[in-house]
Amino acid sequence: MPTDVEAEITGNVWKIELQPGVSVEEEDVIMILESMKMEIPVEAPCAGKLIEIKVSEGDNVEEGHVLAVIE
Repeated sequence: MPTDVEAEITGNVWKIELQPGVSVEEEDVIMILESMKMEIPVEAPCAGKLIEIKVSEGDNVEEGHVLAVIE
Protein backbone atom coordinates (compact mmCIF):
# COMPACT_ATOMS: atom_id res chain seq x y z
CA MET A 1 0.00 0.00 0.00
CA PRO A 2 1.50 3.40 -0.98
CA THR A 3 2.49 5.85 1.75
CA ASP A 4 2.22 9.60 1.19
CA VAL A 5 5.10 11.81 2.34
CA GLU A 6 3.57 15.08 3.54
CA ALA A 7 5.01 18.51 4.31
CA GLU A 8 5.16 19.10 8.05
CA ILE A 9 5.45 22.88 7.58
CA THR A 10 4.60 25.58 5.07
CA GLY A 11 7.63 26.50 2.96
CA ASN A 12 9.46 26.17 -0.34
CA VAL A 13 10.96 23.04 -1.88
CA TRP A 14 14.62 23.99 -1.75
CA LYS A 15 16.32 20.80 -2.99
CA ILE A 16 15.16 17.35 -4.07
CA GLU A 17 17.72 14.79 -2.92
CA LEU A 18 16.31 11.55 -4.40
CA GLN A 19 14.56 10.61 -7.62
CA PRO A 20 11.70 8.17 -8.26
CA GLY A 21 12.74 4.54 -8.60
CA VAL A 22 15.26 4.46 -5.76
CA SER A 23 14.88 2.34 -2.65
CA VAL A 24 14.69 4.27 0.61
CA GLU A 25 15.10 3.36 4.24
CA GLU A 26 13.09 4.93 7.03
CA GLU A 27 14.49 8.42 7.81
CA ASP A 28 16.38 8.80 4.49
CA VAL A 29 16.24 12.46 3.40
CA ILE A 30 14.05 12.77 0.30
CA MET A 31 14.11 16.55 -0.05
CA ILE A 32 14.78 19.75 1.86
CA LEU A 33 12.22 22.46 2.52
CA GLU A 34 13.12 26.06 3.33
CA SER A 35 10.99 28.04 5.75
CA MET A 36 11.86 31.25 7.56
CA LYS A 37 15.53 30.95 6.46
CA MET A 38 15.79 27.43 7.95
CA GLU A 39 16.38 24.21 6.02
CA ILE A 40 14.10 21.37 7.10
CA PRO A 41 14.81 17.83 5.86
CA VAL A 42 11.85 15.75 4.70
CA GLU A 43 12.53 12.16 5.72
CA ALA A 44 11.00 8.92 4.49
CA PRO A 45 8.41 7.77 7.05
CA CYS A 46 9.04 4.12 6.08
CA ALA A 47 11.28 1.90 3.98
CA GLY A 48 10.27 1.11 0.41
CA LYS A 49 10.59 2.35 -3.15
CA LEU A 50 10.16 6.04 -3.95
CA ILE A 51 7.60 5.87 -6.74
CA GLU A 52 6.67 9.52 -7.25
CA ILE A 53 7.83 13.05 -6.46
CA LYS A 54 4.80 15.37 -6.64
CA VAL A 55 6.65 18.71 -6.41
CA SER A 56 9.52 20.53 -8.11
CA GLU A 57 12.35 22.57 -6.67
CA GLY A 58 11.09 26.09 -6.01
CA ASP A 59 7.47 25.06 -5.41
CA ASN A 60 5.59 26.58 -2.46
CA VAL A 61 3.88 23.98 -0.27
CA GLU A 62 1.47 24.15 2.64
CA GLU A 63 1.51 21.94 5.73
CA GLY A 64 -0.06 18.58 4.80
CA HIS A 65 0.74 18.90 1.07
CA VAL A 66 1.71 15.50 -0.42
CA LEU A 67 5.32 15.77 -1.57
CA ALA A 68 6.12 12.20 -2.59
CA VAL A 69 4.82 8.63 -2.54
CA ILE A 70 6.62 5.53 -1.25
CA GLU A 71 5.49 2.00 -2.01
